Amino acid sequence: NTIHRAIGDAWEAEDLAQRVFLQVYRSAKRYQPTAKFGTWVYRITVNLCLNRLRANRLRRSVSLESGGEGEEFSVDPAAPTGEAASGRLEREEFERKVREAMADLPDSQRTAVLLRRFDELSYEEIAEVMDTSIPAVKSLLARARQSLKSRLTRYL
Repeated sequence: NTIHRAIGDAWEAEDLAQRVFLQVYRSAKRYQPTAKFGTWVYRITVNLCLNRLRANRLRRSVSLESGGEGEEFSVDPAAPTGEAASGRLEREEFERKVREAMADLPDSQRTAVLLRRFDELSYEEIAEVMDTSIPAVKSLLARARQSLKSRLTRYL
């Protein structure tokens, strides 16, 4: 779930989850029991997610510069109509805006938000996973909240 929320693509998240377990296996000899095992695995997960996000961002900028084809648009004939569809569309639009706002956050802020909000880690655990201090985590979260609030206020 952590990987899927960070990456946003189920297939890619599944691939990355396998890579996490491979990395855990390969790095088992370097594990120091001074840290919690779960925190150590989170650290590996976060590092692999950040690396994948950077690679995707680089790939996306290269493909934009090369002038790729546009996406096709299709309508689902079984989709609901009327007020139900309107409400669903509004919710989907808001969810899309939240995903876009999260994607635009700096990697460190996005990681801190995902670990806090979705994985419900404490500030101490986030600091350990991100290899930073508790005040830095609080600062990352505050800046992320402010950025998200300013981008999403008009949709609330």
